[in-house]
Amino acid sequence: MPIRYYSTNRHLENIAGISPFRGSVSFKEALLLGQAPDEGLFMPDSIPQISLPDIQNLRGEPYWRAALLVARAFLSGEFSEEILEKVVKDAYTFPVPLEKVCPQAYLMRLDQGPTASFKDFAARMMARLMSHCRPPGERINILVATSGDTGSAVGEAFKGVAGIDVVILYPEKEVSPRQKKQLDTIGQNVKALSVEGKFDDCQNLVKQAFADADLAKFNLSSANSINFGRILPQIVYYVYAYAQLARNGEEIVFSVPSGNFGNALGCEFARRMGLPVAKLIMPTNENDEFPVFLATGKYQKVSPSRDCISNAMNVGHPSNLARFFELYGGTVDRVGFVHRHPDIEEIRKYIYSVSVSDDLTRRTIKDVYSRYGVILEQHGAVGWAGLEAYWQKNTDKKLAVCLETAHPAKFPEEIQRLLGLEVDAPQSLKDVDRRSGTAVEMTKNYQDFKKYLQKNLKTRE
Repeated sequence: MPIRYYSTNRHLENIAGISPFRGSVSFKEALLLGQAPDEGLFMPDSIPQISLPDIQNLRGEPYWRAALLVARAFLSGEFSEEILEKVVKDAYTFPVPLEKVCPQAYLMRLDQGPTASFKDFAARMMARLMSHCRPPGERINILVATSGDTGSAVGEAFKGVAGIDVVILYPEKEVSPRQKKQLDTIGQNVKALSVEGKFDDCQNLVKQAFADADLAKFNLSSANSINFGRILPQIVYYVYAYAQLARNGEEIVFSVPSGNFGNALGCEFARRMGLPVAKLIMPTNENDEFPVFLATGKYQKVSPSRDCISNAMNVGHPSNLARFFELYGGTVDRVGFVHRHPDIEEIRKYIYSVSVSDDLTRRTIKDVYSRYGVILEQHGAVGWAGLEAYWQKNTDKKLAVCLETAHPAKFPEEIQRLLGLEVDAPQSLKDVDRRSGTAVEMTKNYQDFKKYLQKNLKTRE
C-alpha cells in the first residue's frame, strides 16, 4: 500500500479559523500542496524500514545510491523505479566529502552543490520529483521564505523548469551580501522579494497565502521545509554517512545545526527507519526556544527572532517543530501554541539540544582551525560547538558526524575577521558574482503581498 500523508493539525477542536483536515493525501498531492489545508504539516501515516545490510551495502557507493534506497522506501508506490533512479542521478552530481577532524569525529561537507549549501540536496531532488507531478497545461507557483540559503538553492534547482514559477521572500537586513546577490540574480522564472521584516514575517506571509482561498487558483506550493518533499531527501545524508563510516552496526551520533528543523527531522526519520542513531544533537544559536523547552518542558517561541551571525538559523518558532511534536505525541500550531504536549522524557532520550552564543560560535571557528586546520563557517561552528557540549556530558565518544551546511566562502567577512584568511570561492559562487539583478521591495503587510501575487502569478502555461 502506498504511504498516505495526514495533517499535524488533524486533532484540533474548536480553534478559531482552523477547520481540521482529517483526511489523507498521496505523496504527489502533498508535494504539490506543500501545506495541509488546515495550516498543518503533512506527515506519513507509516515510516518505512530499511535493513542494516542494505545500508551497509552502500559502503563505497556514490551518494545517489543512498538517495535511491530512501526514495524507493517512501515512493515506490507512486513512482516507477526508472523515474526514481533518473531523479536521484540527475540531482546528485557533486561530491559529498566526509572529512576526518579528530578520532571518531567527522565533518560532513554539504557545501559542494550549485549554491554551496546543504539546501541543494533537498531542492534538486524535490524539483525533479515535482516536474513529474505537474498537471498538464497548468502552472505551479512556488512560494519560499528563506533566512539565507533555502531560497537560492530552491531558485537554482527550479530555474528554467517548464511550467513552474518561484517567488522567494527574504528578510532585507538578515542575509549576507553574498546571499543577497545570489537571491536577487537567479532570474528567468524565479523572482526575489526583499521583505521589510524578519524571517518569521516572511514565513507568516507564505503560510497566510497558502490558507487564502482567493489564491487557490494559482496552484500554490512550497519548497520550504514545511513541504514533505524537502524533508524526504534530507534523510539521505544520515544513511550515506553511516554507510561510509560505521562498522558492524555500531551506533552513531549526529550533530545538526538547527534553525527551521528540517535537516534534523531527516535524522529523526532515518533513526525511525532503522539507522542506529544513538543521539541526535540539535544545537541552535541564541534563538533558544527548543533547548529551553527540553530543559523545562515548557515551550515558548522567541518573538521577534534574535539576530545572530549564523543568520540562516535565526528562527524563533521552527516550522518543523510541529512534526517533531507529532512524532512524540504532541501538537503545536504555526503560531507556537501547544495544544497537546509531547512525551518530553522520550524526546530527551533521543535528542540533545543546546543554545550556542555568537561569542562561542566565533571561538569555535578559531579553535577548530587552530587545533585541526579545518575551516568552519558559523552554522557549522554551531554544530561543532553543540557536539563538544554533548561530549562534556557524555564520555562514551561514539562515532560522531557534524554537518557543515554552507561553504565558508559564503561568509568571507567573518572568516577574514576571525582567521585572517581569504577562502577561495567554489566556481558556483564565482559565477554568481558575474550576474546582475534586483529584488522587489515588499512590506510585511499580507494585503500588499497578496496584491503582488494576484498581479504577477499565472495559472496556465
